[in-house]
Amino acid sequence: MPTRRQFLRAASATAAVSTFNIVPRHVLGGPGFVPPSETINVAMIGCGGKSRSNMLGMMQHPDARIIAVADPAEVTDLHAFYYKSMAGRLTIKGEIEKFYGEKKPGYRCADYVDFRHMLEKEKDIDAVIVSTPDHQHAHGSLTAMRQGKHVYCEKPLTHNIREARLVAKVAKETGVATQMGNAGHSRAFMADTVEMIRAGVIGDISEVHAWVPAKRWNPTLLAAPTETPPVPKGFDWNLWLGPRAERPYHPAYAPVSWRDFTDFGCGALGDFGCHDLDSATWSLDLLAPATIEALNAGKTDNALFPHGSLCYFHFPAVGKQKPVKVTWYDGGLMPELPAEAESRRSKFRRGVKFVGSKGVMLCEGAGGAPWVILNDKTATFDKPAQSIPRVTDHYRDWLDACKGGRPALSNFEYGARLTEITLLGVLAVRLGKKLQWDHANMKVTNAPEAEELIHGTYRKGWEVV
Repeated sequence: MPTRRQFLRAASATAAVSTFNIVPRHVLGGPGFVPPSETINVAMIGCGGKSRSNMLGMMQHPDARIIAVADPAEVTDLHAFYYKSMAGRLTIKGEIEKFYGEKKPGYRCADYVDFRHMLEKEKDIDAVIVSTPDHQHAHGSLTAMRQGKHVYCEKPLTHNIREARLVAKVAKETGVATQMGNAGHSRAFMADTVEMIRAGVIGDISEVHAWVPAKRWNPTLLAAPTETPPVPKGFDWNLWLGPRAERPYHPAYAPVSWRDFTDFGCGALGDFGCHDLDSATWSLDLLAPATIEALNAGKTDNALFPHGSLCYFHFPAVGKQKPVKVTWYDGGLMPELPAEAESRRSKFRRGVKFVGSKGVMLCEGAGGAPWVILNDKTATFDKPAQSIPRVTDHYRDWLDACKGGRPALSNFEYGARLTEITLLGVLAVRLGKKLQWDHANMKVTNAPEAEELIHGTYRKGWEVV
């Protein structure tokens, strides 16, 4: 008789050609009852602030159970950041044990410093959530998928473009269920936006503008830190560095503010692009820009991202992709808003604007409600029929895919495409020049210095292959 894990994997592998039906819980054992064969054993790679929110998201679903965690830090204080909480391996482990222990006294969650050891030793893991800094996303995702684990990975999916293509390739080869952590992709408002753009409610789209107010976490830092403070107790700094070159620990790097540094994060564009370029990529079926150009404000050092950026993506007419110009703004920059939006300006400190031949559509950031402003003030429109599945939430969509349902909406095939577009903007920000992109050959034709950034450099033993 096949084991539960074999059953789940087999169901996932056949998801593309069949639908896996589960007997309703109320038939098996009453409301809320989850038979062992339905429970998905989840492990968490990374135990920072985003990991904690992912943990809480998993706990909403009674057919998921977190059984192991891994992180180089025992305890992390995030009260200085927007998370306003404690995190770290032991903190997250404690919260997991308390939650599940209320239903199953004595519940224990395994904890590891190194995620690779966790995946080697915990044989009951079915699925993995990767919530590490960006520079470790590919390692966790690839290792888990190659062991047959389903994977949910935070955005951006990877730190460089080659990694994004490799992660998508391995996801397809292994057939595991995947989901990128751009949760707005599963919001009904996002689906509404995509359906209306595709239906031509505002006509042919010529421009898209996306903006976030995000700025640097280390606003006064002019270059990589040179001080050498002691490493906090219980923190494996060398393991946190992973594929990156050795350097002394400094609190400017970790926690959270690693996003400022080109070795570890992808700046504001990398942080928010997979959220706020999502509706344009999805609705317009964008694949690759021909050129990308970034104008930077407050660039101080090559190790750091600038304080703000303006980035232009020019998408040509290729296949299903129609010509469109996409403009990205961060650091407080934003586009002009329609006069009708002035009274609601505070709602659009972060947002997306589609410019069409019949009017404009405004959306609040990360999948907010679409607002249509037609050029003809007497005109009306019908909301198009639903063509995109509506889901309970982003985690539920992935869990259903783990059980053999249809692929999650932001699976790695789509997530890698959106990540690559985002990372092309990051590449332009880092190089500070207009780039000519050859998508088929994964090459910038007018900047040989881009090669190293496209492919990445790794410490021995941490290569991504």
